[in-house]
Amino acid sequence: MQTPTITLRDGLVLPAIGFGTAGLRGETGIQTIDSAINNGYRLIDTAYNYENEGTVGQAIKRADVSRSDLLISSKLPGRHHKYKKAIAAIQESLYRADLDYYDLYLIHWPNPDRGEYVEAWQALLDAKRFGLVRAVGVSNFLPQHLDKLQAETGELPEVNQIELHPMFSQPEQREYNKNHQIVTEAWSPLGGSGMNLSRPIRELPLISHLAEKYGKNSGQIILRFEHQLGVLPLPLSHDPQRQAQNLDIFDFELTKDEVQQISALDQEDARVSGQDPLTHEEL
Repeated sequence: MQTPTITLRDGLVLPAIGFGTAGLRGETGIQTIDSAINNGYRLIDTAYNYENEGTVGQAIKRADVSRSDLLISSKLPGRHHKYKKAIAAIQESLYRADLDYYDLYLIHWPNPDRGEYVEAWQALLDAKRFGLVRAVGVSNFLPQHLDKLQAETGELPEVNQIELHPMFSQPEQREYNKNHQIVTEAWSPLGGSGMNLSRPIRELPLISHLAEKYGKNSGQIILRFEHQLGVLPLPLSHDPQRQAQNLDIFDFELTKDEVQQISALDQEDARVSGQDPLTHEEL
């Protein structure tokens, strides 16, 4: 089944699911990303601070898919939020990946204590005008950060990539994004090993019950849930079979009640690694 798409405000069309690459480096990383592309992923997400833009670039070169059919996204680190540093860092990102442009470029974290994210945002807007990137957005930004961007530059991001999974589905942030025509992407969409849980999210009784009901695995139930929330998830898997399964979520639909039941799993703070955008400083 063909992957549905999401259209950004400026017209860039993204697939409704992408592939995360955090931690993928070197030859094994290239092979994993190449496998994902062969399995049908067309949106590949990386970051300057993942230290693997070169790995992503090499995977693109080896792929049996043309560059024009892929959408590559990267992110600006906090230590380069100053305008001139940001422009240079975006150029360096392109050099590392050996690409002429990024399809999407994000500010990785707001780093509010440093207070330079508006300057970084202006650099991204100019990078788009310069032709270095096709669309720009942010990651881990809260409504107050987004309001400040709009107040000081007159422009809002097209994408906000945030931590999101069944125990931390961020309804208020999602609603803000939707009301401002900002697409919500999800990092750690399946949860993570750092969570303080008695059992993984995949093994929760509700998720297991729904997997059995629909003849799917637990990961597919979670990703389908996020798709029905209007979220673009970015799962990561090293296993080719699991990669393919994570894409195979568009031939069934959860009921409204089931979506509400999964949403009710939310906990006050179930962040994978405790990184709160109000205080976290990522350099």
